[in-house]
Amino acid sequence: MQKIDGRAIAKEIREEVKNDVKDLPSAPKLGVILVGDDPASRLYVNLKEKATVEAGIRTDIRKLTGGVTDEEIIRIIMEWNDDPDTHAILVQLPLPPKHDTDRIIAEINPKKDADGFHPENVKALETGQGAILSPVHEAVLRLIAATGLDPRGKSASIIANTETFAKPLCHILQKAGFITARMHPDALDAEVLKTSDTIVIGIGRAGFLGPDIVKPGAVIIDVGTSKKEDGKVYGDADAEALKDVEGWMTPVPGGVGPMTVALLLKNVVRLYKAQDKTV
Repeated sequence: MQKIDGRAIAKEIREEVKNDVKDLPSAPKLGVILVGDDPASRLYVNLKEKATVEAGIRTDIRKLTGGVTDEEIIRIIMEWNDDPDTHAILVQLPLPPKHDTDRIIAEINPKKDADGFHPENVKALETGQGAILSPVHEAVLRLIAATGLDPRGKSASIIANTETFAKPLCHILQKAGFITARMHPDALDAEVLKTSDTIVIGIGRAGFLGPDIVKPGAVIIDVGTSKKEDGKVYGDADAEALKDVEGWMTPVPGGVGPMTVALLLKNVVRLYKAQDKTV
């Protein structure tokens, strides 16, 4: 497998954002909510905080205990919705199981939705009028493009736990020209996977995807992250087992993660420009 270097592409995007921010009349501001102590979520928030500082973007990061109520989370969101100095809002996902993720995301002002997950933004995307792409979905598109694969008429399979991730991505890939299939990890269609030109997987199960169900020459975009007892972060694809298979694959870490952070910064600037009529 050839490596798709997400870090190198992300570095270029971050430089673009940094230069863009310098030309703005003021620094954009991002509000971030982190709930609980999930190691992967904390890692991503720390990476996002570091990247925003480098880009010249201000942040207001609220780190809340797992016992916080949905109402308390929504109160912070409403505070930012009403604050003209806060240009973008992000709730780090996944939230702990007891929280109503859909309800919380729906409370974000869609004009400040940095992740592009608000129902209005998802609907706008489906009708071809969306201005904000989810950073992780845009990362998938850009990483596939980096391989030189022409998506027109090619097949793509999405393995995901949730429709929140899979449904918009399916639509985006179809618009790019792919013939798409969605499947849950507990209900895989092995025959479809074996013929897929591209596989996007994001389920949080380390080493789940092996060479037995991967087509030689396929592009694998590994969105999953899991931290094992050894302290290392692993992807959903079994990198060791797949290393001698022909094709392309994003490494974990170093693939989708850095791209998602870089494209989040780009979204913050887009939202700022949409709100500031002087730009």
